[in-house]
Amino acid sequence: MFPRRPPAGLAAWLAGARGGGLLGLLANQCRFVTGLRVRRSQQIAQLYGRLYSESARCVLLGRLWRRLRGRPGHASALMAALAGVFVWDEERIQEEELQRSINEMKRLEEVSNVFQSSGVERHPPESKSQTDGNEDLKDKEQPWEMVMDKKHFKLWRRPVEGSHLYQYRVFGTYTDVTPRQFFNVQLDTEYRKKWDALVIKLEVIERDVVSGSEVLHWVTHFPYPMYSRDYVYVRRYSVDQENNVMVLVSRAVEHPSVPESPEFVRVRSYESQMVIRPHKSFDENGFDYLLTYSDNPQTVFPRYCVSWMVSSGMPDFLEKLHTATLKAKNMEIKVKDYISAKPLEMSSEAKATTQSSERKNEGSCSPARIEYA
Repeated sequence: MFPRRPPAGLAAWLAGARGGGLLGLLANQCRFVTGLRVRRSQQIAQLYGRLYSESARCVLLGRLWRRLRGRPGHASALMAALAGVFVWDEERIQEEELQRSINEMKRLEEVSNVFQSSGVERHPPESKSQTDGNEDLKDKEQPWEMVMDKKHFKLWRRPVEGSHLYQYRVFGTYTDVTPRQFFNVQLDTEYRKKWDALVIKLEVIERDVVSGSEVLHWVTHFPYPMYSRDYVYVRRYSVDQENNVMVLVSRAVEHPSVPESPEFVRVRSYESQMVIRPHKSFDENGFDYLLTYSDNPQTVFPRYCVSWMVSSGMPDFLEKLHTATLKAKNMEIKVKDYISAKPLEMSSEAKATTQSSERKNEGSCSPARIEYA
């Protein structure tokens, strides 16, 4: 007695599986299900777009973001991308972040007499945890290691916990330009396109009416043979006339108007804090600055190579920034005065009303992961 022959459809399926087509069939099924879900999400977004005003969509999306945030799959990021709205309630730089950076400068002042002498400690004072109230950290932060020690420029580094990367800290002094000029040149995106030859693209994507934070898209050349990198980051600055200090804080974010491009490598981990302390006033020559910086450029090079590139590139960038400030001063190049033109005060942050993006996400698939140089 012979066994019954399987149905024709099943036989064809088994034949395809034996021929190596099983994975292809599974992939087709996954694409079909994913396509249905994406279309359904788009239909929901279009429906809410017709039913609600733009401000109402922002409020609704903010509530969904807070409810879904932290769940597997990053559902909140998906909802934001579909709605084409950047949720400022979650991403704006808070006043506490600015104050932490200022406190780091104060702590350095308290420990060493850096403003009256040319020397500085080989190890700057240890900073408190960047996460307030987080008592679950088992290990203390790593000590700072001196990398470069010059008369008016000190550079330290320390390992970033849980990674192969370093965090860098620079303390420096300039006596031939004013704090206002130096600060404005850092913030002026149009002028930077002229003095920084590495910039491919630099533009403000969106501004927050509450805090004065703004999201920028920055594309920059990296040394050959590496691909160019692009950064999407939020920045906020503050000028405290009473305490004679300036601060600029930046960190990486995601924005629906700037999807990943296959032409560049997206840098998703990036933080920078710059604090400037005038020797006298904002409009008189002379100031000290403290720059703390870290990012993950996603390279396949060993740790010491990346450290060397950053350690050598940071002084070079700061010198170019200084030279650009001198040119703006001596040649009277017009640079926007961000100190006088600051539209918002920090105290207005308590009343949150988000400003939606002026651009809409045109929809773009993220590039496949590759080994980046």
